[in-house]
Amino acid sequence: MAQLFFRYGAMNSGKTIEILKVAHNYEEEHKSVILLTSGIDSRDGVGYVSSRIGLKRKAEPIFPETNIFETVKTINPTAACVLIDEAQFLEKHHVYEAAQVVDQLNIPVMTFGLKNDFRNELFDGSRYLLLYADKIEEIKTICWFCSRKATMNLRVHDGQPIYEGEQVQLGGNESYYPVCRQHYYHPDLSQNVLDQ
Repeated sequence: MAQLFFRYGAMNSGKTIEILKVAHNYEEEHKSVILLTSGIDSRDGVGYVSSRIGLKRKAEPIFPETNIFETVKTINPTAACVLIDEAQFLEKHHVYEAAQVVDQLNIPVMTFGLKNDFRNELFDGSRYLLLYADKIEEIKTICWFCSRKATMNLRVHDGQPIYEGEQVQLGGNESYYPVCRQHYYHPDLSQNVLDQ
């Protein structure tokens, strides 16, 4: 029985490596995979899933007007699996359409993304995935400043923590740290950890 999965984690938790690994494992068994990603993330080009360690793969971009159910039906309605990266950027209708893929086409859909933004607010995609997903799993990583589990994302600009502003600002280690609750509120930025 197909299910809708939401696998979430803080920045640097290996979500993209995991999605690429899952795609590889399916394809090693000669099973068809549909790989989708947000059209918002253009850091390595629109329509690419890219990990921080240099792995990169072409994917179908999701834009606000994209209908995921119709996209899957057009690409391959008998695919073995649908994988969605940057799922936090999905809109409510996208999550509902992903659930339709599961329920009507009997194709498992695995989504990967952040749960909360740098303000500790849920992204819309994450909010609806938490409501609609059959299985919710955390991909864990450690705090940038200590050995505790990172559960939050700290945005930094000019060596200072940022707690307000636009929800979406694309960036990597130059802008965001995975942090525990303690270091979210009290980051030790005096070390200039980005230069390490």
